[in-house]
Amino acid sequence: MSKPETDKPKMPPAKTVFGDPIHLLAFGFGSGLSRWAPGTTGSLGALVLYFAIMNFPEWAYIAVTVIVVMAGFHICGESARKLGVHDHPGIVWDEWAGMLITLAFAPAGLIWVLIGFLLFRLFDILKPWPANYFDQKWEDGHGIMMDDVVAGLYAGFALVILGGLYQQGFGVAQ
Repeated sequence: MSKPETDKPKMPPAKTVFGDPIHLLAFGFGSGLSRWAPGTTGSLGALVLYFAIMNFPEWAYIAVTVIVVMAGFHICGESARKLGVHDHPGIVWDEWAGMLITLAFAPAGLIWVLIGFLLFRLFDILKPWPANYFDQKWEDGHGIMMDDVVAGLYAGFALVILGGLYQQGFGVAQ
């Protein structure tokens, strides 16, 4: 059963987000301030970072992704503590991490970035096990981050499968 609209946590003012480095990062440099689907908007915001690092050597891309994930445990947990709301919808650093994980598996091409984005959003919303376990049972930044890490891995593996099928000729006619 969904929460009534009145139970939704209020979005903090932009001044609060942009005035605090933890909130600035947790809110994806403002992408999480969207009043409509902040998780989706935050995932789109993550594409800015992805496009900035997509041509890095593989080891550097992975290093940046690991740093984003590891820092996210603290960033998300601390922002949630300061807001007094566990996993506030505007906290989207976890989506940024999940998108970087997903797109680490993406074949070259913008269509694969789009497919990766859609797959990540699907798995992030559906939260198949163990993502739902982490989301419901783990506290602080660990719970906030881990469901998106799992969603990113699921979406990444789905990209590998789809990319393999495409290469085998089961994709769009060339």
